[in-house]
Amino acid sequence: MDFDIVSPTAIREGRATDAYFDRTVEALEHAGKNPRVVAEVTADQFPTGEWSVFAGVRDAAALLEDHPVDADALREGQLFDGGPVMRIEGAYLDFCRFETALLGFLSHPTGVASRALEARLAAPDSPVLSFGSRHVHPSLGAMVERSALVGGLDGISNVAGGEILGVEAGGTMPHALVICFGRGEQEAAWRAFDEAVDPDVPRVALCDTYSDEVDESLRAAETVENLDSVRLDTTGSRRGDFRHIVREVRWSLEAAGHGDVGVFVSGGLGPEELHELRDVADGFGVGGYVSNADPLDFALDIVEVDGEPAAKRGKLTGTKEVYRTDDGGHHVGLAANDGPADGEALLEPLVRDGEVVREFDLDAASERALADAAAAGLNDRRA
Repeated sequence: MDFDIVSPTAIREGRATDAYFDRTVEALEHAGKNPRVVAEVTADQFPTGEWSVFAGVRDAAALLEDHPVDADALREGQLFDGGPVMRIEGAYLDFCRFETALLGFLSHPTGVASRALEARLAAPDSPVLSFGSRHVHPSLGAMVERSALVGGLDGISNVAGGEILGVEAGGTMPHALVICFGRGEQEAAWRAFDEAVDPDVPRVALCDTYSDEVDESLRAAETVENLDSVRLDTTGSRRGDFRHIVREVRWSLEAAGHGDVGVFVSGGLGPEELHELRDVADGFGVGGYVSNADPLDFALDIVEVDGEPAAKRGKLTGTKEVYRTDDGGHHVGLAANDGPADGEALLEPLVRDGEVVREFDLDAASERALADAAAAGLNDRRA
């Protein structure tokens, strides 16, 4: 039995499409029409003050590869606020059927990367790891992890996703490991982990399975000689004042001579929790808040036909450009007009006549997102 997964072959062949695009192709071919168009991918047409992190562009480029079209796009990790994020120029029938997949490749990753940046900015000086791939269809694991890294998170947990991205997945132990040894045998579980796993794996003991966090943390510190940290992942319905618990664990470890043991927390965390805990915890694992992000509602609209401005009612006609100004502002204007005097044009070549003309670097994308966030003043909102 196969999984319900649309294959890469079907996506590349344009079969991962809405049926009305097949009807459009039939109608245009019947009429002998195939105009040269400019189409733009946008969410909001004008700046709204709501910034997002552009992601998914690598897959979008792969989709357009080997098709006779030109495409320009923002850089991966670029922040934007209104206006086009991608522009495609070519004969319409050469890319008509790819609209559905193209928007999916951009919409979902951009939502995830934007949530990741929110988490990153909430605890800018702490390691923040992506723990959320369990909340999505497994075929999306690499997408979630790449988007989380683009948004500035420090690491991932999905093994297969890491293999695709060339990034090593991290992680230590679940509650299931401790439960397999039984109540009262937590030390045996921590000891087995310490003796079995590769020495390069950080020694992090999960310390809230059966007794309270302070008790298990102290026991773990006594059991594992080179313990790096304890992890607290207590269900929200049981943990009460989590900030107080983390502070008590840290105090108790210090008092017992284990002040070098860090405290890592996870379990239902979002930006508010990270902001509240960032001065008492040493690191965070963030799951559903990032992975369960709503896709950004991108649309693809024809704005020019055979060299003439054209757009449907309610859309801005004509080919556009977007700019970043020195004050961090995002500006939208007609490409034929001059942009702001201090504006940097953001739409850069991505595909030329079916050839991908851009390289993709995850570290550079993450650095771009963080630099853009600083330029736009987003860091100040979380100070």
